[in-house]
Amino acid sequence: MVALWPPTLAARPAADALTAARGASASSVRAEARDTVAMQTQALRTDIPQRHLQNVVLVAEQAAARQAAARRRAAERAVAAAAARRAAEQAAEQSQQSQSPPQQDQSGPPPTPSGSAQQIALGMLGSYGWSSGQFSCLVSLWNRESGWNVTASNASGAYGIPQALPASKMASAGPDWQTDAATQIRWGLGYIKGLYGSPCGAWAHEEDDGWY
Repeated sequence: MVALWPPTLAARPAADALTAARGASASSVRAEARDTVAMQTQALRTDIPQRHLQNVVLVAEQAAARQAAARRRAAERAVAAAAARRAAEQAAEQSQQSQSPPQQDQSGPPPTPSGSAQQIALGMLGSYGWSSGQFSCLVSLWNRESGWNVTASNASGAYGIPQALPASKMASAGPDWQTDAATQIRWGLGYIKGLYGSPCGAWAHEEDDGWY
């Protein structure tokens, strides 16, 4: 007679082995998952500085492009303003040439006022048909243009108190146009009268367009 072990006892080693195998497999899966997460985390940590650097470079390039565009626009505006000013001066000259010269009495032109540049200009206003009420506009205009400096110049070639462009146009007012305030003012007031009618008209244009 052969004795048989209880089935539950006979199957226990196999069950234990299966459980152990499953445990080992689960542990292996968990280990692989941890390794994968660790690798992904490391990759992200490595990638973040690179992305940040790329963003910084992109922002810098965009800022440089905007600055370059702004400089181009400013240069274009300066060229356009200079061209418009030359065209306006040519139109004023043509208008003056088309008009008959004013008749002068036998006593000759009125004497040139003396004093500072502003005092000279104030003294000349009446000879152009303007009241002293125009003087404040003239002061504002030439303060901005030249600071009332007879040798003031800019990159476009404008020169003197009225910032004539080209400067040699003031030679029509006198041979000492490069250094004499009265000569420059006389030319400048004639230019203003021919093109804008009055200093306040010229100042209004200066405020609107940045030149006169």
